[in-house]
Amino acid sequence: MTRGTKIFIFISSLAISLLSPFKSHAQESAPFSEDYDSVAFVNGFSVSVDLVGIIQRAVSDYGQIEASLRLNLLDRYFPIIEAGVGLSKHEDVVTLISYKSNAPFFRIGMDYNLMKDKHDVYRIFGGARYAFSYFSCDISHPVLEDPVWGGNANYGAEGAKCNYHWAELSAGVDAKIWGPVHLGWSVRYRKRLFYSNGGVDKVWYVPGYGISGSNRLGGMFNITIDI
Repeated sequence: MTRGTKIFIFISSLAISLLSPFKSHAQESAPFSEDYDSVAFVNGFSVSVDLVGIIQRAVSDYGQIEASLRLNLLDRYFPIIEAGVGLSKHEDVVTLISYKSNAPFFRIGMDYNLMKDKHDVYRIFGGARYAFSYFSCDISHPVLEDPVWGGNANYGAEGAKCNYHWAELSAGVDAKIWGPVHLGWSVRYRKRLFYSNGGVDKVWYVPGYGISGSNRLGGMFNITIDI
């Protein structure tokens, strides 16, 4: 064995002896955990389409077409934007007053995943929204004859500028069906915050809100695709 080989072996043995305590300390202070949650802060996003509003418009005097974009943060927090177009064409069979309105609406808010295992393919959501719609409406009525003074009287408005602002509380479920496809439903409680009827006595329908009033209960059924 050469002198150089002996020196190399000695230095190597010394280095190993000096590093051993540090190695043991590192293993004790930072043990590997199989439960470590390595999910990314931004864990993708999804798009959804509501079926209730489409069916409602097909079978009644009003409804809406709407979609949403939802961001996934840590599989727990889900900021969301919802937008759509509300459609209505209604005539009261008693008063003969006709009402028509087609306009967009918007909601912005947050859903929170209530499941203990936040990575489960099933989710239970609780959430809140701020929503608003600026819209025009047409109200008309057949010409009325004044029973006292005679003559004809007109009642109605064309292009009345209205707006509604409201808050929503939501609760719902979401289940993974296949691959990126989810199905889910939610219940919504809507509370009117402030509004303007554009100078008319009362608007019949508000896009995204439903029949006008101080509060309203509704629901949605969504088809969701993860992106």
